[in-house]
Amino acid sequence: MAFLKIICTVSEKFVFLQTETKQKMSHDIHQQVPQRGDGAQDAENCRIAEIADELERLCRIHEAQSGAGETDVNRFETEQRAAEQMAKARGFWLPMMDIFRLGVPGPSGHENDTYVSDTGIYKVNNLLNNNGSIVSLLRKILLHNVIFPDTAYSFYGFAGFDGRTVQPILFQPRVANAQPAKQIMIDTYMAALGFEKMSEEGRYSNGKYEAWDLLPRNVLVDDEGDLFVVDAEIKQL
Repeated sequence: MAFLKIICTVSEKFVFLQTETKQKMSHDIHQQVPQRGDGAQDAENCRIAEIADELERLCRIHEAQSGAGETDVNRFETEQRAAEQMAKARGFWLPMMDIFRLGVPGPSGHENDTYVSDTGIYKVNNLLNNNGSIVSLLRKILLHNVIFPDTAYSFYGFAGFDGRTVQPILFQPRVANAQPAKQIMIDTYMAALGFEKMSEEGRYSNGKYEAWDLLPRNVLVDDEGDLFVVDAEIKQL
């Protein structure tokens, strides 16, 4: 449960940092860094971490039990079946035929199919950016929630057909009255969070985390000048 413990405590440090950055931000973005970081989101982060840790545990148990007897069963298949079993047991399984209950179909990208509701956007993730790993995706989402709490994801469940590919469903609040931010605004925002710009456009590091793909298509600015990172690739160094 090491990852769960880390993620449930490090978020407090980032919320404190974001409070401090209000004093540092350029007037170009109204000296404001959006933040949420409330108790409910902290609890959700711990829930996501627990699901990731439990999937990891179940995969290890299966691999230990199978040994050399099931060489045709790889980690991807093991994780997929563990996720399906967990979702059905805990009540967060959504048959793929019911996917349109989430909302109106929105834009689809390389990684997600989206469904828009009145309050937010559901993202059904195909795991292409995470080497097919649900655990890797959930841990990346936790890093997003820690660094960018105002666009924090919630875990909704798993979708799929019985015995076939399982896809995680994530929920993210909608950002009202927003448009793509300019790159200079993104650079200023990330600098205020303690991240240095790297040679590649839209890539930043603070020595502990590296975030990239922070480009105008993934960062919004609202009417008040607040920035919202709605999508990013993140890793812990």
